[in-house]
Amino acid sequence: MGSEQPQPPTVETDPPPGVLKRAIGASAIGNATEWFDYGIYAYGVTYISAAIFPGDTEEQTLLALMTFAVSFLIRPLGGLVWGPLGDRLGRKYVLALTILMMSGATLCVGLVPSYDTIGLWAPILLVLLRMVQGFSTGGEYGGAATFMAEYAPSRKRGFLGSFLEFGTLAGFSLGALLMLGFSLLLGDEAMHSWGWRLPFLVAAPLGLVGMYLRSRLEDTPVFRELEAKGEKEEQTTTQFKDLLLGYWQPILRLGGLVVALNVVNYTLLTYMPTYLEKEIGLSSDESLIVPIIGMLTMMIFLPFAGSLSDRIGRKPLWWFSLVGLFVAGTPMFMLMGSNMLGAVVGFAVLGLLYVPQLATISATFPAMFPTHVRYAGFAIAYNVSTSLFGGTAPAVNDWLAARTGNALIPAFYMMAACVIGAIALLKMPETTRCPLNGTAMPGTADALPPVALEPAKT
Repeated sequence: MGSEQPQPPTVETDPPPGVLKRAIGASAIGNATEWFDYGIYAYGVTYISAAIFPGDTEEQTLLALMTFAVSFLIRPLGGLVWGPLGDRLGRKYVLALTILMMSGATLCVGLVPSYDTIGLWAPILLVLLRMVQGFSTGGEYGGAATFMAEYAPSRKRGFLGSFLEFGTLAGFSLGALLMLGFSLLLGDEAMHSWGWRLPFLVAAPLGLVGMYLRSRLEDTPVFRELEAKGEKEEQTTTQFKDLLLGYWQPILRLGGLVVALNVVNYTLLTYMPTYLEKEIGLSSDESLIVPIIGMLTMMIFLPFAGSLSDRIGRKPLWWFSLVGLFVAGTPMFMLMGSNMLGAVVGFAVLGLLYVPQLATISATFPAMFPTHVRYAGFAIAYNVSTSLFGGTAPAVNDWLAARTGNALIPAFYMMAACVIGAIALLKMPETTRCPLNGTAMPGTADALPPVALEPAKT
């Protein structure tokens, strides 16, 4: 066989600008709603734990963090259900259902009576609602990232995909700012009594807006093309077989990358207020201000990191992030332990080192699977790894720090996760500017070749 000639870059037709903007907005607002819940729960954990759980302050905090982790333990079940449905029925229908479930459950958390009112039913109801949130989230993030990636032109997938994570930080920051704002406005006594509930009530209008935006869009061009060719998966059992037999390697790689991604994510964004208050000794308000400043700074750099990945590739940015976090983890946590200014600077440095990972999730992960199993492969691999290592990170960090008395435990945990991510990254194919169409794995010889960096002249 003679040597193959290099294929010319694929020519793509971009969606109309208005449609593309609505697709980005519909994806991002769902992600913002999901992370809005995580933000208000994580940043209001002191109030929630005192209202809902029995015991002393330390026991209440640990129970609240364990309840936070419960939603993640149920996420793989959500991925198993929503992922295959998204590949069979379409992305938009599943995403409309998941955002309604997520926002409805978040609203109900704010309505749960206190432990003093109904006793053990209070934590039981909270756990059940967290399970509903975890089940819906099992389909929300993988679907939103897939929806975004399949709508975005290949040459701009990194840049446009970064706005999904902009929504992540926007939702998280909004939740944190609301909790901080009500705390400053109402005072500690009112917050413990009833004020902590108010931010949860905002989830309902956010969810309705997200559902409206998603219902106005057609399904992704990539999915409609597959459906027109009759190549989409029709049976869930067949799809699971295809995944396990044909795609176990990308499932393991994605799972390893998610270990690094989410241990860092939930340590920095979710556990940090508790850590700064308990281990460093900052006030409850100061412990909210530090990550809020860091997240707002990260939001500025997300689109730049996404755009850079379209030019130089996803893997170089991931290597920079993993190595940087491994090297800087311990010294930055030591700096955070010095004073308020050190906490702001240390968090900002770690946050900016994390940005290259965060900015490229929805460009990198969906491209690890072909279209007919993309939603399911992404949702299952992402959620299993997240449930084991991401959502449990706050509780694991809190437990280990309390047992060892070592305030640097979160840094060590992050460093170990980065090592696992680096191992997974070694064998990941580079898929920058590769089209996601068809049933071949993007970035391989059987798939469409990458598109040109600049659009073709007409």
